[in-house]
Amino acid sequence: MKRLGGADGNERLTAATGVVLLVLLAVEGATLLSLESLLSVHVFVGMLLIPIVGLKLATVGYRFARYYGGSRPYRVKGAPHLLLRVLVAPVLVASTVGLFATGVALILAGPHRGIVLGLHKASFLVWVAAMTVHVLAYVLRLPALVGADWRGSGGQGRSLRSAAVAVSVVAGVTLALFTLQYASPWLHFARFAHDR
Repeated sequence: MKRLGGADGNERLTAATGVVLLVLLAVEGATLLSLESLLSVHVFVGMLLIPIVGLKLATVGYRFARYYGGSRPYRVKGAPHLLLRVLVAPVLVASTVGLFATGVALILAGPHRGIVLGLHKASFLVWVAAMTVHVLAYVLRLPALVGADWRGSGGQGRSLRSAAVAVSVVAGVTLALFTLQYASPWLHFARFAHDR
């Protein structure tokens, strides 16, 4: 991770990934206002998010491993607030994995109102609560962290960090385009329900 700028670069990459996630999650959230008519957008953005969420989990996981492994630069940066570390983070990670896993399972299983749909809705409710706390804790730090890379003053690894975010977005778009064919039973189901 030194090529990405060490502990500072990891923090900037996490922040840049977070900004992309905030924008896409806002779009995904907006689809919930009229899910039947916007189901194709919901599925597309949901699948697009998977590699980006994967990148965010990887950067945070790396920081976690380096911090608890005793790496001096990561120890100097310090750990997140105890409440965020002990309560919010585990719930956020578990509910994120549950939300996306059940979303993919729903696409593969096709339209039904069984346990998977119930789990998807339940994990969403838990995820929203944990994500709200997480965003409120970090959102004010994002402009300074991301701004340094955008201005070109982000130091070593700036282009690699930008490339990592870009690759995750391209991978997400590719996955989303590939997945739409499997979501067609849901899309037909939603169109039928919307037209009734």
